[in-house]
Amino acid sequence: MDHGMDHLPTTEAAVTTLRALAARYGLTIEVTHDIGADQTSRRSAAGVGVTTDPDGTLPHEAYVELGGRPQVDVRLFADDDALITVDGVECPDIARDDVPAFLCALYEGHAWVKTRRFPPGRFLMIPLPGDRVHKEFILAGLSPWLNGRTR
Repeated sequence: MDHGMDHLPTTEAAVTTLRALAARYGLTIEVTHDIGADQTSRRSAAGVGVTTDPDGTLPHEAYVELGGRPQVDVRLFADDDALITVDGVECPDIARDDVPAFLCALYEGHAWVKTRRFPPGRFLMIPLPGDRVHKEFILAGLSPWLNGRTR
């Protein structure tokens, strides 16, 4: 199945892909845009009234909330990466091009929670293309959705 794996060169292209994924899985979607160096989270040192990066480009970030279960929020950064939060578990440094596959793994039931006995720990495991798996340590308790995926 096509997961929208084309290169996502811009934040807007990524948002368009996320809108299509939301439609595919019957999810609501809310998008907030932050445009300009004075508005984006990683450019707080840009200075007052400075909206462009030194190269003259206008940085663009977006915050996307997807309805349904699990609860998923995606922060698309201007630097080609994303922070995806799944039921309170933060998954930082996801390549923007991997975001569609990450979300498809969640919504198609391929993600799981791995439990380690010693030392004790739980990890959210998300399969990605190329036989990669994103592994994220779970600090807090498990939501019902995460608990239902424990192996």
